Amino acid sequence: MLRIGYLAFAQAHQHLHWIPGALALARRPGVAVDVLSASRANLDFIRRFDPDGLLRLRYLPVPHRRDGLFDVPPRAISALLWHPRLARYDALVTTETTSSVLKRLPWFKVPMIHLKHGAGDSVVGYNAKHRHFDLTLVNGEKDRERLIEKGLAGPDEIRVVGYAKFEAVGPDDQLFPDDRPVALYNAHAKAPGSSWFDHAPEIVAEMERIPGWNFIVAPHVKLKGGPRPTSSAPNILIDMGSRRSIDMSYTNRADVYIGDASSQVYEYIRTPRPCIFLNLDRVEWQGVERYSHWAFGQVIDDIAELGPALSHAAALQPDYEAAQRAGLARSLDPSPLPSSQRQADAILDFLARR
Repeated sequence: MLRIGYLAFAQAHQHLHWIPGALALARRPGVAVDVLSASRANLDFIRRFDPDGLLRLRYLPVPHRRDGLFDVPPRAISALLWHPRLARYDALVTTETTSSVLKRLPWFKVPMIHLKHGAGDSVVGYNAKHRHFDLTLVNGEKDRERLIEKGLAGPDEIRVVGYAKFEAVGPDDQLFPDDRPVALYNAHAKAPGSSWFDHAPEIVAEMERIPGWNFIVAPHVKLKGGPRPTSSAPNILIDMGSRRSIDMSYTNRADVYIGDASSQVYEYIRTPRPCIFLNLDRVEWQGVERYSHWAFGQVIDDIAELGPALSHAAALQPDYEAAQRAGLARSLDPSPLPSSQRQADAILDFLARR
């Protein structure tokens, strides 16, 4: 029996990238899949996607009080404290790079597989820890090229497997009591690059002045600090972190995407639709890699332009659709074979070669 462990040490938004692949792997003959986490809340979240009990959920307690979907015990502590148990597996799979600390232990010989989560244009997520992994599974050609260019992995250590999160979509909940069009404001978690920290209150205030639209304000769940705007307007829903903010409930429901540097724009343009990008700090963005996705829609420099931009969004969408389709294909590799199956195949092929 091949024993494969999935390290669920990260926040809940990362789990949706590996759960479909883990379930596909658990259905293969001769394979047992354990999910290991120091958070009971996250194990409960994962259990909802596995009604048949294919995954063996293992709780690894650590001396820490954090235990929320988005507030978990420190990853390095979880990995190092439980390394004797983790050393029993034939392979470990993870979406975060902190657990690569295990590979720095001279006696730890278990192959580690990194599954790159997210699909954005920011290069912040590429760090030296990638070099410790034996195999990296990426969403598309963009990630593969970046890892090679930065010397973080060789061509034979990378497999393109597509975007399995598309197989973990949330329910189509009714978000507003009417059928007005919906605009989603999804701010990036970190500055620079995020419109949230300096502008969130004025953005929400401007939304309150725009008639005929419903607005979802849902920044990335890893956002820390900054303002906490509120609104009593019935057409504004503010979500600072919930299941809906990570399972594509909002990106699937929106008619227009309002953003800055968040990678969720790629989930949204799976079905090409209008985008508006906020350049409220007036950065020089043309030709800058982290702003490549701003070619997908209108870019506005003043929040007072939001209402007119929304009015023109549908009419202007044909001008941006080709760029959206090309950007999506490069970031999230399309294939008739589900990404979950591609993940499972890549892992088993890798272990067979070893």
